Amino acid sequence: ERERLGLDKPLVERYVTFLAKAVQGDLGDSFRSRRPVTQMIAEQMGPTLELALGGLLVGLVVGIVLGILAGIRPNSWIDSLCMMLALVGVSLPSFWIGMVLIYVFGTVLMWVPITGRGLDALVLPSITVGLFIAGGFARLVRSSIIEAMNQDYVRTARAKGLKPAKVVLKHALRNAMIPPVTLLGVQFALLIGGAVVTENVFARPGLGTMLVDAVLTKDMPLVQALIVYQTAAYVIINVMVDLIYGLIDPR
Repeated sequence: ERERLGLDKPLVERYVTFLAKAVQGDLGDSFRSRRPVTQMIAEQMGPTLELALGGLLVGLVVGIVLGILAGIRPNSWIDSLCMMLALVGVSLPSFWIGMVLIYVFGTVLMWVPITGRGLDALVLPSITVGLFIAGGFARLVRSSIIEAMNQDYVRTARAKGLKPAKVVLKHALRNAMIPPVTLLGVQFALLIGGAVVTENVFARPGLGTMLVDAVLTKDMPLVQALIVYQTAAYVIINVMVDLIYGLIDPR
């Protein structure tokens, strides 16, 4: 068995062999299921991407709204309320938020299903993940908006008689979004790697749950493949963020 798995070879040789096969798209077979790990990851990719995109959408919308409201009225009661909500989103554990949402909207009100697949079953997990993203995103948008609103080009836009909403959305927000986009890229990469807690609370399949199971069962080829996949996701998303800078920054 050790010979079949290649465990009788030196560590360096095994590492070189792994890299050579990885370049060809072969990351090995699972110790547990004896199936190609790339096939296993592909089967769980869909649910993970659904949750990542849903959480990103919720975090983006809520974070921008809270950040703009706080940034255009700094040190006001609106600012304090928005930042308190952002702090709550960052501080509360995801499993607690998930269980509260399940109890209120899934059990008591019965508006959406708690488990399963489909758009309606994705609502509560997306909110659970999105609230955490929105907290940090809103605080960064706020500080960027405050800085942008004090720039000369914003004063010029106001002097031209533009509507306040147009000044904020077209001029201030576009320049203020560069730091928040960086944070958003990092958060999205983490979600693609798998939101382990949220997937377990809502009994959803995904890469996060798969990674935990692989570690517990010491399925090393699957663990290696998932780490390689998550690392590749970080690299690709960072490149995409750099490209988005060119679209956002008018300079």
